[in-house]
Amino acid sequence: MNMDLDKMSKEELLALRKDVDRALKTVESRRKAEALRAAEEAVKEFGFSLNDLQATSGKGPKGAPKYRNPNDPTQTWTGRGRKPKWVNAALEKGMSISDLEI
Repeated sequence: MNMDLDKMSKEELLALRKDVDRALKTVESRRKAEALRAAEEAVKEFGFSLNDLQATSGKGPKGAPKYRNPNDPTQTWTGRGRKPKWVNAALEKGMSISDLEI
């Protein structure tokens, strides 16, 4: 497939880019599905399912968020681990940690 991109109009190039992006997503989805099937077959040989392995991965549940960024409600923190930058910034501005509680 040989295309002379220099001779294509802007509209043709944009349409081509849209088609390429769509094709790439399709390929990626297909490869993910193939990888999932292969992983399922591999763990099945040992008598497990993928869910069985995920349940014993050693990591527990993340925990429910206890604090929320008042400027961006999508940002939350459980109160465990290092404080996010938005928590430190709020504390530096004089807010208390209780002001951020959900």
